[in-house]
Amino acid sequence: MSTREEMEREVAMCRTLFEKKTRDYGTSWRILRLPSLTDQIFIKANRIRSVQESGENHVGDGVRDEFVAMVNYAVMALIQQELEGGKCQVECGKQGEAPMELPLEVAMKLYDKHITRILDLMMAKNHDYGEAWRQMRIGSMVDLILMKLLRIKQIEDNEGRTLVSEGVEGGYMDIVNYSLFCLVRLTEEEKN
Repeated sequence: MSTREEMEREVAMCRTLFEKKTRDYGTSWRILRLPSLTDQIFIKANRIRSVQESGENHVGDGVRDEFVAMVNYAVMALIQQELEGGKCQVECGKQGEAPMELPLEVAMKLYDKHITRILDLMMAKNHDYGEAWRQMRIGSMVDLILMKLLRIKQIEDNEGRTLVSEGVEGGYMDIVNYSLFCLVRLTEEEKN
């Protein structure tokens, strides 16, 4: 199985959960501001690190579930960023403020649009880095996710002003890719 196919398999699982939750709850996540979504991702990453360090899981939710949640929250953040920026023209049918409740078809179209961009970025980086992530420890990737989150939080605290940073969009995209790498690695471990 190619790297792209492995990633698409994990994305399909994340997408299915996103779609089911959207059917159950609608797009209630649209009420969350970007810093709130960032904090939700931080909570998930921090929990993974805590479980890894302590070796104990008192909640029962698996680490895999937390990686899936980070993928979906980061995609939500990218959608929110797009909609808050008034770039809703194609998806929402008009320029300007997007409605709080998006139809399922629109939410899924936006999800697919962002996840495709993320996978394309991953493939380009994966080519240049020679699939180095396959040699990395999952714990190291969690640390990188936490570092990306701290950077995003700092940019948010600076009201988006940066001197040399790629900004929050690149950070969210990297978080999705690291989370997908971890999901692939967990799938490999489960098979062995």
